[in-house]
Amino acid sequence: MKKKGLASLAGTAAALAILIALWGLASALIAKPFLPGPLRTALRAAERLADGRLLLHLGASAWRVFLALAAAGPAGFALGLAAGRSRRLDTLFSPFVYILHPLPKVAFLPVIMLLLGLGDAAKITLICLVIFGQLFVNARDAAKDVPERLVDSVRSLGGSGADILRHVVLPASLPSLLSSLRVALGTSIAVLFLSETFASESGLGWYIVDAWSRVDYPDMYAAIIVLSAFALVIFGLIDAAERVACRWRDRD
Repeated sequence: MKKKGLASLAGTAAALAILIALWGLASALIAKPFLPGPLRTALRAAERLADGRLLLHLGASAWRVFLALAAAGPAGFALGLAAGRSRRLDTLFSPFVYILHPLPKVAFLPVIMLLLGLGDAAKITLICLVIFGQLFVNARDAAKDVPERLVDSVRSLGGSGADILRHVVLPASLPSLLSSLRVALGTSIAVLFLSETFASESGLGWYIVDAWSRVDYPDMYAAIIVLSAFALVIFGLIDAAERVACRWRDRD
């Protein structure tokens, strides 16, 4: 498992190095102010982190993302698993999710702001609405895919519904749940960026647009780098959690 983790880290580092090289090449070939090189951008990011500006906005964005995931994650997973294991609950919950999930919820941001105001509540609610369907559908499908022979084995040994959930459904569904969490994280950051451009003066989304309006392109790219690094760190933490929680997948 340790070798697998190191190989994944090495692959990520190699991909990052290639992207930086391509960025530097594109900057040199285009030679325009709107595309500063990676070194200049990195120096500006370090400067803004040192003076606390980017840290302040990073904290605001991270807080909104974590609250949204904390609110939508457990609910989406729990209802999805329940729907996947119960035909009655599936009939009850799934139609609402399948009707509401494809709707362009981002378009309702002005309405949400009218209802909840211009603060964090509206932004967090929008992120929750967008990612809840993703988490629910993935959890439901993962629970449906649990082999019935495993469920029957636990039931034949006198296991209760709670035992089946703990020893069969959750372990079998966990890889899919964590994968859906990765997707939801990417979606939440994209929605966060959009929501922070509306009536906001905090967050990396606001800072990126503000730097663009000031024609301060190094500042803009510095904020993009910090936002990307934040997402990359969370992805890495999810990967680490998966390697620990799903050790059984590496056993022969």
